[in-house]
Amino acid sequence: MDNHRITRRLLLIGSLGLLAGCSSTWQGVSFPSLYGGTPGVDRRYRKRHVRYDGNEPAGTILVDTSQRYLYSIESGGWAMRYGIGVGEEGLTLKGRAVVGRKAEWPTWTPTASMIRRKPELAQYAGGVSGGPHNPLGASALYLYRNGQDTKFRLHGTNAPWTIGQAVSNGCIRLTNDDIVDLYARTPIGTSVLII
Repeated sequence: MDNHRITRRLLLIGSLGLLAGCSSTWQGVSFPSLYGGTPGVDRRYRKRHVRYDGNEPAGTILVDTSQRYLYSIESGGWAMRYGIGVGEEGLTLKGRAVVGRKAEWPTWTPTASMIRRKPELAQYAGGVSGGPHNPLGASALYLYRNGQDTKFRLHGTNAPWTIGQAVSNGCIRLTNDDIVDLYARTPIGTSVLII
């Protein structure tokens, strides 16, 4: 009998979390977080506070595409580490950039080069509105170089099982829970190094 009450409570709490996830200013815990991570994401790619002994200063984002981790570097030799999905071979931005813009539940429009590589994306050439159905997920950090949009993003995903894989058109994807957390801790102007 007690197990049935717990299940109903979790179902109710989860439903409220999903409803909150549909608002345009969603901030908070989503339903999957109640279970210690997003379902379908390998445990090694879950968000974790780790020691950092590299050369990048606090306040920098370091993206290690080969290891499939993004580090939000903190002071005192620490970093918040997130599992990521990366671009297919040859499609990932490398080097330095800055966060030039941020958006919650961003719209998405495939670039002309994406449509050339994957013609099935032409159906979205007019853009996709923000929301859970959008491939950019809950939030996006737009990467700029020399004041120009690179067309590369750090963003959420509606396909969390792809975290740890090289499957995107070049952008770096995190679970929606993780991008919401990174979005909150990242001001515009933040330096990003992608290796």
